[in-house]
Amino acid sequence: MTGPLTGTRVVELAAQGPGPFACMLLADLGAEVVSVERVGAHRHPADAHSRGRRSVAVNVKDPRGRDVVLDLIERSDVMVEGYRPGAAERLGLGPEECLGRNPRLIYGRMTGWGQDGPLATAAGHDLNYLAISGALHAIGESGHGPVPPLNLVADYGGGGMLLALGITAALLERAASGRGQVIDAAMVDGVALLLAPFLAMAARGAWSSRGTNLLDGGAHFYRTYETSDGEWISVGAIEPRFYREFLRILGLAEADLGPQMDRNCWPSATERVAAVFATRTREEWTRSFEEVDACVQPVLKLTEALVHPHATARGMFVDIDGVPCPRPAPRFSRTTLELPPLAEEPGASTCEVLTDLGLTGKDIADLREAGVVA
Repeated sequence: MTGPLTGTRVVELAAQGPGPFACMLLADLGAEVVSVERVGAHRHPADAHSRGRRSVAVNVKDPRGRDVVLDLIERSDVMVEGYRPGAAERLGLGPEECLGRNPRLIYGRMTGWGQDGPLATAAGHDLNYLAISGALHAIGESGHGPVPPLNLVADYGGGGMLLALGITAALLERAASGRGQVIDAAMVDGVALLLAPFLAMAARGAWSSRGTNLLDGGAHFYRTYETSDGEWISVGAIEPRFYREFLRILGLAEADLGPQMDRNCWPSATERVAAVFATRTREEWTRSFEEVDACVQPVLKLTEALVHPHATARGMFVDIDGVPCPRPAPRFSRTTLELPPLAEEPGASTCEVLTDLGLTGKDIADLREAGVVA
């Protein structure tokens, strides 16, 4: 590997969602990630979360399995776990045990609610973390209920990305201090960070009810419109010069719609613009705006996005053994990123990893027979 994290060793206690996504990012950046998974687990090779790392299947509830994991941790730079608070401690794999074996360890903890607070041990999913942080209430159309924005915001943006950032920052600090530390990465904290500009808008009185604001679909120049073929076009013509071009292509004048930033005019202007977009297909509108700086682009399906000319030119998506995958990002001028292999079947590298730890073939066979590894 040639990525900027080449030489960094990561042990992942396999979980779901944001923790594996963070480890995918670390692996994409060149880290050597070993995923510790339960005995008997299975996975489809197209599981992007689990690409780019080796997999060992270990029963961590067995003391011998726990010792195997601690041996791995002793030789690693980072550990990631995504259990509820207290679960890793009950397994004997909490921060005290792990940093006791390796004081330089960066111990990353990924949860929805965080390690403390009244909801710390409650169950939850992306939507719940969005709800409690205030973000969900702000997403959707006026007069309708909040809309789940997939699970991109809390799980991945506010969760996995935040954990990966915390780990890289802790590795940088360790280079100076020589000491490891524990990272409490909570999705509610990450969503709160993402809300910073919108909280600022609300504080200065520039934010009103859902679906009536500049960036939530309330403005006729920042939203999506349906075309005559049932497809959609996205419009982000905020700046005056883009807005003028936008209106010119539509054949409308500002006098027809009212002043651009007059919120009282937005509902009627939206109706006028929608009526125009409904007269032509998505492809026809795409061609009309193709050579124009008006911030108008087609809303593509996932399969269409894979072959869009811009995606193709930049190589945004790659085919790995017949599976379409996003290319590792960001892009580095010197420590370039290699394409990761697809996800292994859980336990595929158990023998290899345990051999690296110094176990003999007989040791491994005994553990396998006892159901400690697979």
